[in-house]
Amino acid sequence: MSESEEVKGDEAVEAEPTIGLHEYRRRSRRSLLVGGAATVAGLLGWRWVQTQPTDDNIPKVLRDTHELNESIWSGLFRDDHLANTFDRDKASVLRVNGRQGLRSEIDLKQWKLRVEDDDGSLLGTHSLEDLRSLDQHDMTIEHKCIEGWSQITNWGGPRFSDLAALYANRGVTKRKYVYMSTPDDEYYVSVDMDTMLHPQTLLVHEMLGEPLDLDHGAPLRMATTLKYGIKQIKRIGLIRFTDKRVGDYWGERGYDWYAGL
Repeated sequence: MSESEEVKGDEAVEAEPTIGLHEYRRRSRRSLLVGGAATVAGLLGWRWVQTQPTDDNIPKVLRDTHELNESIWSGLFRDDHLANTFDRDKASVLRVNGRQGLRSEIDLKQWKLRVEDDDGSLLGTHSLEDLRSLDQHDMTIEHKCIEGWSQITNWGGPRFSDLAALYANRGVTKRKYVYMSTPDDEYYVSVDMDTMLHPQTLLVHEMLGEPLDLDHGAPLRMATTLKYGIKQIKRIGLIRFTDKRVGDYWGERGYDWYAGL
């Protein structure tokens, strides 16, 4: 039997380690000093960041970090790589998070999707019935929020690439970005074209086989496996194919523009 064990009846019981009062106090002081130093360093670091030059009202050092992340993730992008999907019975109604662009009144019967080219010229308008006439796809995926939570849900609708194909003769898929906004322009995003043409990027009008409700973006929203929820705009009123990276609600407020998964 080792020295670290004591015999109690027929069982071997490992002795609990103990430290003396002096050692306990020494370790406590050290932990306090280390924790205090880390707190001070973090505070000084944050103050330093706030004194740095800005880029679109965001400290340049943070913008540079965002752009480094983007270069890494966009370099890893492959259009034939698909995210995991799940059995539909694992899906549930998605948690409602954020109402920017949803607070104004909307007449769903009068809603039309406006599609524009880079210069703002009109390419076409579409009703919900137009979008339902395209090939429909159903996917059960994990929606991920930049706040740290995730949830499995189910979406239904046409692929964005099928809408873009309607305007292929106008060269829209050669553009670099897609800009989308709500009808009241209160919420807007810009997304790289590679993401938009990916087969797991849908223009969604159904969740769990039922039409979207107003809180979840009726009549039309975007869903994709490639971006956090901040990019998956609800209540789309405008789609513009563009070569300019302009207009992104959370990107303008310091979040990572690419927001890739």
